[in-house]
Amino acid sequence: MRAPELRGRGWLNTGGKDLALADLRGKIVILDFWTFCCINCLHVLDELRPLEERFGDALVVIGVHSPKFEHERDPVALAAAVERYGVHHPVVDDGDMHLWQQYAAKAWPTLAVIDPTGYLVASMAGEGHAEGLSRLIDELITKHEADGTLHRGDGPYVPPAQADTLLRYPGKAIELPTGNLLVSDSARHSLAEVTADGESLVRRFGSGERGGPFTEPQGLLLLPAEVAERVGYDVLVADTVNHQLRGLRLESGEISLVAGTGKPWRSAVDGPQEALGADLSSPWDLAWFDDRVVVAMAGIHQLWWFDPQQKTVGVYAGTTVEALRDGPIPDVWMAQPSGLSVGGDRLWIADSETSALRYIEAGVLHTAVGQGLFDFGHVDGPAKEALLQHPLGVAALADGSVLIADTYNGAIRRFDPATDEVATVDSGLNEPSDIVVTTAGDVIVVESSAHRLTRLAPGVVQTVAGERHKTERPPSPVAPGPLTLDVIFTPAPGQKLDTQFGPSTRLVVSASPPELLLAGAGSTTQLTRGLVINPDVPKGVLQVVAQAATCDVDVEFAACHLTRQDWGVPIVVTADGPSRLPLILRGMDEDER
Repeated sequence: MRAPELRGRGWLNTGGKDLALADLRGKIVILDFWTFCCINCLHVLDELRPLEERFGDALVVIGVHSPKFEHERDPVALAAAVERYGVHHPVVDDGDMHLWQQYAAKAWPTLAVIDPTGYLVASMAGEGHAEGLSRLIDELITKHEADGTLHRGDGPYVPPAQADTLLRYPGKAIELPTGNLLVSDSARHSLAEVTADGESLVRRFGSGERGGPFTEPQGLLLLPAEVAERVGYDVLVADTVNHQLRGLRLESGEISLVAGTGKPWRSAVDGPQEALGADLSSPWDLAWFDDRVVVAMAGIHQLWWFDPQQKTVGVYAGTTVEALRDGPIPDVWMAQPSGLSVGGDRLWIADSETSALRYIEAGVLHTAVGQGLFDFGHVDGPAKEALLQHPLGVAALADGSVLIADTYNGAIRRFDPATDEVATVDSGLNEPSDIVVTTAGDVIVVESSAHRLTRLAPGVVQTVAGERHKTERPPSPVAPGPLTLDVIFTPAPGQKLDTQFGPSTRLVVSASPPELLLAGAGSTTQLTRGLVINPDVPKGVLQVVAQAATCDVDVEFAACHLTRQDWGVPIVVTADGPSRLPLILRGMDEDER
């Protein structure tokens, strides 16, 4: 089919020019449907970088930003995200989700491939497609060079002007024993030690270049002194984009790798693993809890533990399903946990994609504030009615209450367990991402998109009635009663399904609310499932996790691959809705192309 025209509210990284498909004729185009809150979308940005470098004169990547949260509809916030994450290709602002619907996207991220003559030739959801895309691009180059329809040359990307500030999109911060602050200077790919007032640089750790010792680092943890003495480093660093943990010795500035292979996590491993042999996934924050390090593994919606002395890691909480479900750990659901703080016997968690404040106590996960993946806003009052919007940071206070960096509301919120109430203590901030409570009792906010540390005035409390929002991502209509769920999967070029160790596919289905499904929930090895939709439940979300194992064909030392995607599919039950719901795990089959 012909690719739909590219229309949006505006363009970034084009020097002010609006692009049309006609401007891209002769190039292979990848449309990357993303939203900047989504960790899987950020993974895809990194997967696309080598393809852009390798095929630069034949390939054009276009980011299509189709927002989930209300804050992401702000063009200024989008421009900041494009700089923050080093997006070096044009981006179209799809604020009204027009292109999302035109290209039938159902999940973040989704990739669509357009050939040099303007035809849509492939579509795929999720991450992990770099190798398949590389082979597809090679095939398209061969075909269209032979046809004379491929035109090599520079693409339409125009880099923006560079800004000069002390910090650039800082992520997290801690107080050092000297009273200085250590900040993860994420967009500068380094750590910055600054004076206690946050105004002057003392020293910097790391090369400052993407791919160096740090790439977009986030969480920092000052280890207990006795542990630091044994392991030989003082600070543990969540090296987020490198999918690793690193140690920093403050006296010498020595940086060491302590966990992670550098490869993103793709499949589960039973039991503890040797730390340096484990695949991690976007570690975002760190806390010392239960006599070990707890890691907010944002990329796979879990918490992991790390023992720096035994040099082992393992799963602490979460199943990788992206949703909100409480209960005894580890069999719980989270969605991109991004902030951790310990208060007494509780580990507090900023669970960003569910816009929730949660905590673990005595081995059980609880939700203090938050209602689910698609409910968010800025509402104070009783915790069961209060709403947050994509919080990234949390700080436990001595009185038992908790401060929340309510990032997309630009606010600092406070939850008081004694009264079960939520209040706003400051607002008008620019994407606050972390909170530091110093030994002197000062509260310092990492105001990420303002590129600074901000000291809060004590004792200020506001009450915000605010607005309630739901994600405006269009729901999929379905008929009540029997519904066939089809996950369409075609192996990437040069690969086949791998059945040497048993079934090559797996499908897990659940629903929110659970009563939405009368039948069909659970796990099977088939990618087609018969469901029964409850006619008495008008709407809800289907949680679908699909994976497929493949291996290379016609290769002496064949590599194995695992393709996996989680969907939270909003549905609305309507009498005239379809009785089949297709989802694409990778590529399209030949009939659909």
